[in-house]
Amino acid sequence: MKVVIVESPAKAKTINKYLGKDFEVLASFGHVRDLPSKDGSVDPDHDFEMKWEVDAASKKRLTEITRAVKASDELILATDPDREGEAISWHVLEVLKQKKALKDKPVKRVVFNAITKNAVLDAMANPRDLDEPLVDAYLARRALDYLVGFTLSPVLWRKLPGSRSAGRVQSVALRLVCERETEIEKFKPQEFWTVTSNFEKDGTKFDARLYALDGNKVDKHDIKTQAEAEAIQAAIKAGDIVVDSVEKKPTKRNPYAPFTTSTLQQDASSRLGFSPSRTMQIAQRLYEDGSITYMRTDGVQMAPEAIDATRRQIAREFGDNYLPEKPRIYQSKAKNAQEAHEAVRPTDLSKTPAQLKNSDPDQKKLYELIWKRTMASQMRAAEIERTTADLRVGGERLIDLRAVGSVVTFPGFMTLYGVSTVDKDDENSKELPKLDTGDKPALLDVLAEQNHTKPPARFTEASLIKKMEELGIGRPSTFAATLGVLKDRDYVRLEKRTLIPEDRGRLVTAFLESFFERYVEYGFTAGLEEQLDEISAGNVQYKDVLTKFWRDFSAHVVEIKDLRVSEVLDALNTLLGSHIFPPKEDGTDPRKCPDCDTGMLSLKLGRYGAFIGCENYPECNHTRQLAESATGQAAETAGVGVIGQHPEFGVDIEMKSGRFGPYLEMVHEGEKKRAGLPKGWAPETIDLEKAVKLISLPREVGEHPEDGKMITAGLGRYGPFVLHNGKYANLPDIEEVFSVGLNRAVTVLAEKAAGGGRRGAAATLKELGDHPDGGPITVKDGRYGPYVNHGKINATLPKDTDPQSVTMEQALELIAAKAAKAPAKKRKAPAKKKAPAKKKPAAKKTAAKT
Repeated sequence: MKVVIVESPAKAKTINKYLGKDFEVLASFGHVRDLPSKDGSVDPDHDFEMKWEVDAASKKRLTEITRAVKASDELILATDPDREGEAISWHVLEVLKQKKALKDKPVKRVVFNAITKNAVLDAMANPRDLDEPLVDAYLARRALDYLVGFTLSPVLWRKLPGSRSAGRVQSVALRLVCERETEIEKFKPQEFWTVTSNFEKDGTKFDARLYALDGNKVDKHDIKTQAEAEAIQAAIKAGDIVVDSVEKKPTKRNPYAPFTTSTLQQDASSRLGFSPSRTMQIAQRLYEDGSITYMRTDGVQMAPEAIDATRRQIAREFGDNYLPEKPRIYQSKAKNAQEAHEAVRPTDLSKTPAQLKNSDPDQKKLYELIWKRTMASQMRAAEIERTTADLRVGGERLIDLRAVGSVVTFPGFMTLYGVSTVDKDDENSKELPKLDTGDKPALLDVLAEQNHTKPPARFTEASLIKKMEELGIGRPSTFAATLGVLKDRDYVRLEKRTLIPEDRGRLVTAFLESFFERYVEYGFTAGLEEQLDEISAGNVQYKDVLTKFWRDFSAHVVEIKDLRVSEVLDALNTLLGSHIFPPKEDGTDPRKCPDCDTGMLSLKLGRYGAFIGCENYPECNHTRQLAESATGQAAETAGVGVIGQHPEFGVDIEMKSGRFGPYLEMVHEGEKKRAGLPKGWAPETIDLEKAVKLISLPREVGEHPEDGKMITAGLGRYGPFVLHNGKYANLPDIEEVFSVGLNRAVTVLAEKAAGGGRRGAAATLKELGDHPDGGPITVKDGRYGPYVNHGKINATLPKDTDPQSVTMEQALELIAAKAAKAPAKKRKAPAKKKAPAKKKPAAKKTAAKT
């Protein structure tokens, strides 16, 4: 018997189908050991010794694996083909050595990029040894992240109360978001004017923009004033316009390369609206059921047999005309070839999206995206004819206009996989009429329009990942987790799919930039990633990298420990001044105290975080929350006021700001009707139509066909729901509350009832280890989603957090935050002691008469 070790039960189940009865496939359920979340887990004073811990759930699984290995003839480690997969195999092997379960049994390492029968059997026929340099790179990364987190976070807690923690990669990602927000705040729009001429020829209308003035090329922002624009406008209208030259140039647009982890996350975000973490969860399931290749990769290359299969499928679907003469070969930009796997692609190109057996709609959408991208990568380029026509305006001034258009003469790959919106050039997408030199098209109008320059756009999750990849920060497997940490710790929030830094995040970034500048530099962080690549390539010893880093980092931390609070405040006031003390409309000093009129406002640090206070304290007690300043105040008060009149009742619907956030209120016939805003709905986005919908909840859906009792739809503490006869069933989407029909509502209620009504004990998804105060910490699947549990404390996981990715550090933070919010239990007054009852005197015994 041969024992095969993989990570997940789903993977084990799939592989089990391909191997015979001589194999036993067991799952480790991810990592079996981790560094305990306490000081001393990595010991720099003893050659960076790492103390690993096995949680309760893993102990049970390792016991099963040990028992199976002892009874087997051979051990085969078949975990994922990347750094983490190699590390899981190493951990399992180390535990088995400690338990003396191996003896002289052969140990083999196999990897496959896809869970298909051919890939699995081929891997089994070509085993290799464990990749020690790859394991060393994992150990170096874990040690670096631990040393930064557990050394820097306590400094943050002491010097910057209210902050959560800092990490090696997450701090740099947070800096990107905060710097972009600062750029936006400091941006001052500049006025500029555009002059566009509208023409018509042979019944076709087209536009021409101002291209040159008096022989000098005009850039987009060159015309600064209305007077200048109107003078050009008048000159064009008065001039004699003739086509000076026409150039037709055929161009090609080549298809995109197949997906890497990063580009998959970016396209799934822009085309499907999936968050990076959601994309990876779906891709994981597609990989485990054998539908796609491994989804954590920075490689764009495809196996020769996959390229051949793709080309055959293109010929079947579209014909030979859509095939280039030679296969397209894409080269990976990965610096470390050992970790550059095949691109993300379907394992079987002949399986079209319509043939995917899985019924989950999100899996079908993601599979279709991957299938189309893979197919398109081997198709012919799109052929485009670009026409440029220059028109000369005769008159007092020499004015040149330019009209540009393009026509797709052969769609090529664009038939299947349209051009991304960021790659579109709308200016060149219109077709021009037939123009020849000397033609005089009819001038319809000349428009002079005022414009203003726009600030840089905020990062979306997709664009931040793209930027991190460009800078060399992090790796494909870490991007989604890094963004998740930033959101979970309330350092950033996601609003209209853009990332906005919270004040807490800006304070942390300002602190790190002031006192740990080198360690949040993009180049320094990217340099560490390159060193990790060098370790995995076997060119550098990992403990040499750790020694050099720790020598400088620990010395710097010692210096910072002696910082006075006043120094921290001075630095934060300087860096964040324009944010927390924005200029006033009346021009007065924004830092002047409004109460005492003599003191200056300054950032203060309290037990629960930062706030604004007067320097004359305690004589002046003026304080305000940090969120009340700058963008925080705007966000809180945005949309407050009358939104409009209810069309049926003719009374005002108002947006108000309450203790628990913004809400809607309507007073009709002396009765107040209120409605909170659903999660993700910003106050400034609420118009009258949305307000009427919300204030009208709950709405009646219809009578249940079985008992005739009314079904209603509404919003509750746990999101949208339908209600019938006291029984609730959740709806997946807020919009469905306003549109759900009777049939759909009955189905949702029936599905909920079929689920069993009351739940039994919550299923344990992951065991993290013991709390520093004692007792296990687990991740469980609750009625309303996953949560972490310690004793009687249950802390809900933030939305889009993968339960399997939760670390001990994250769990401790969530538990501590939940415990802090819990009301203190009232101690019962000790019961008054009752006075002891007086004993009755014992009855005298009387002698029996004889």
